[in-house]
Amino acid sequence: MYCRLRTVAIKAVSCLSLPMLLTALALPVVAAEPVTPAPTTKRPKICLVLSGGGARGAAHVGVLKVLEEYRVPIHCIAGTSMGSLVGAAYASGTTVAEMDEIMANITTEVLFKEKPPRAELSMRRKADDYKPFFGPEVGIKDGKISLGKGIVTGVQLETVLRQLSKIKGYQNFDKLPIPFRAVATDLVNGKAVVFKSGELANVMRASMSVPGAVAPAEFDGMMLVDGMLTSNLPVDAARAMGADVIIAVNVGTPLLKREELNGIGGVLGQMLSILTEQNVNESLASLKPDDILITPELEGYATGDFDNLTKIAPLGEPAARKVAERLARLSIPAAEYAALRERQMVAVAPDVRPVDEIRFENLALVNPESARRSMETKPGEPLDQKKLDLDMRRIYGTGDFEHVNYRLIEEPGKRILAVDAVEKSWGQDSLRFGLGLSSDFAGDALYNVLVSYRKRWINSLGAEWRTDLQIGSTTSVATEFYQPLTASGAFFIAPGAFLQRTTGPVYQGDTRLATVDKKLARVNLDLGANFHEYGSFRLGILGGKVKRELDTGTLPIPVDSDTITLGAYSARLVLDQMDSVHFPRNGWRADLRYLKSDSALGATDSYNRWDAVANFVHSFGEHTINIAGVAGALSGSSLLPAYDQFTWGGFLQLSGLSTGQLIGEKMQFGRAMYYHRLMRSSIFEGAYGGFSLETGKVSHPLIPTNRDDWIRAASVFVAADTPLGPAYLGYGQAQDGPSSFYFYLGRPF
Repeated sequence: MYCRLRTVAIKAVSCLSLPMLLTALALPVVAAEPVTPAPTTKRPKICLVLSGGGARGAAHVGVLKVLEEYRVPIHCIAGTSMGSLVGAAYASGTTVAEMDEIMANITTEVLFKEKPPRAELSMRRKADDYKPFFGPEVGIKDGKISLGKGIVTGVQLETVLRQLSKIKGYQNFDKLPIPFRAVATDLVNGKAVVFKSGELANVMRASMSVPGAVAPAEFDGMMLVDGMLTSNLPVDAARAMGADVIIAVNVGTPLLKREELNGIGGVLGQMLSILTEQNVNESLASLKPDDILITPELEGYATGDFDNLTKIAPLGEPAARKVAERLARLSIPAAEYAALRERQMVAVAPDVRPVDEIRFENLALVNPESARRSMETKPGEPLDQKKLDLDMRRIYGTGDFEHVNYRLIEEPGKRILAVDAVEKSWGQDSLRFGLGLSSDFAGDALYNVLVSYRKRWINSLGAEWRTDLQIGSTTSVATEFYQPLTASGAFFIAPGAFLQRTTGPVYQGDTRLATVDKKLARVNLDLGANFHEYGSFRLGILGGKVKRELDTGTLPIPVDSDTITLGAYSARLVLDQMDSVHFPRNGWRADLRYLKSDSALGATDSYNRWDAVANFVHSFGEHTINIAGVAGALSGSSLLPAYDQFTWGGFLQLSGLSTGQLIGEKMQFGRAMYYHRLMRSSIFEGAYGGFSLETGKVSHPLIPTNRDDWIRAASVFVAADTPLGPAYLGYGQAQDGPSSFYFYLGRPF
């Protein structure tokens, strides 16, 4: 009974409203006051500050991954040098995944090898590769020597920077998906320059122009270099953007220890590090308690380790996770962060609209039509970014400019591709130096030092006067005036003169009998045609004098010491698509020459002589097969005079024999080489090991010998590309004949 009454009572009470209940209980009714929500805390403006540090700056990408993982909003970015690259890429909408993909394809060679593929160079420039030149070209102006402003000009570097920047053209950096600042240094007044606008690729290039390594960038009359000299961790630039909280990432290189200061390179690097360290310490001292500092551990990686970017990038992640607790406090809800990142990421379709005109501005010497001929991009055709980037390298590869870049300009009813090709500041007069050495460790040592003077663009068609002076085992002077007949350079005329004195050995079998001096004086006039980058053809006429005299020893045949008169017609066809001359890995080359010595031109001897060289190279990964054939002979029944007979023998030319051991009227030779790349190099072509199998025959020898039949030979070698040219150390053995060790500095084949 009690339970039923209690249930009824509860139901009755539950039916009463709160006021009715209070009235029933005789309690006063109080009106409910409105609830005021708790005040929300204003979220801070977070700015990411990315330091310079060369290749070490790839760690910034790892930091970005962790910031995204913790949903830390980034409202602005300031960067210097490599930090400006990563910062500009992220600020312009490039995702972390896209940066990873780009970095996977970046190497030192990709960044700094500025010449186009050799196969695409003009034949005039390709011919230089067969001379033992080393080092950079040296300018001559007003009688003074002038060097370039950097080891590289930044032409190829800018190609990579354009890939990193999604947004093209001139921009206000406050209008980017993430507001951005980049820092460079004015080389004239030594002050920091903070970029608030510009074209991102150009600004990134200015910010990372390491003095001495990359040529300074020119902006509005300023000469700009790497911002590391004045603000390597640009906290001040971030504060000026209104940052409440700064996340600073420092990847700078620590100072070297005393025992590490070996050589001038270490000392110069330490000087830059000291300058950088001073301004970084000032920036670190300005950080506030709410700011966050991330310092990736990058021991073992140097600023120049651009071949290891994919290994360096992940090292930013553990450094960022060390401050995970502080990053978590800055985190925002997932939906809000996703909406923010969606606004900050930009999907940009390539702008392939054709241009109406290609314009070269401010050229004083170089004919714009000649420069335009180097380009595959044409008005009226859709723009291809890869083709356009390669065009810039081709123009630079002509050797006429110290820097090349481009801009797209919109004019009323017209779209212009403006190519900013900067002519060499020292003019078009230059010097190059060369060195060649060889030894068989048995008394035969040869050396030659070469100096080449070139004067370009003597007239609007691109006339060039070149003189080469060589001193050493072969002493010579060669001069040629090369005059294109059209702006395209398809046809040319080339008068020249040549003086030479050389001393060569004469052998009977494997025994050296004597050495003979040969003096030659010759003038020539050639008419020719260029087949773009594929080849060239020359027809010419020549005349001159040659004289041979016995220098040492005795010979079983007389040496005609009378002066011989030369008079001949000549023809030469060269086709060259080799990717390299030092250590070719792919390509082919053919060189055919014909000489008709004619008494009607005053020649003492009438005869027809031809020779041909063919070379084919192909690689499979790091393995290379190099096949070559050489042949030469008389054409007709006349005899080939001693002063113009074929000379053969030496390393990779019937290895084991002495250099020039075989002399005769007819030559046949074949060689198969294999070499394997043992070591890659950032700038040079690396190190190789390999061997050769060779066979050859020199018929109708000058001195009767038992070596007028086919000779088989082989060699093994190690070689490396060096700042002075290719260097070889090898051993050769001729079948049933001599063997020899060889050292070469220069091209032995």
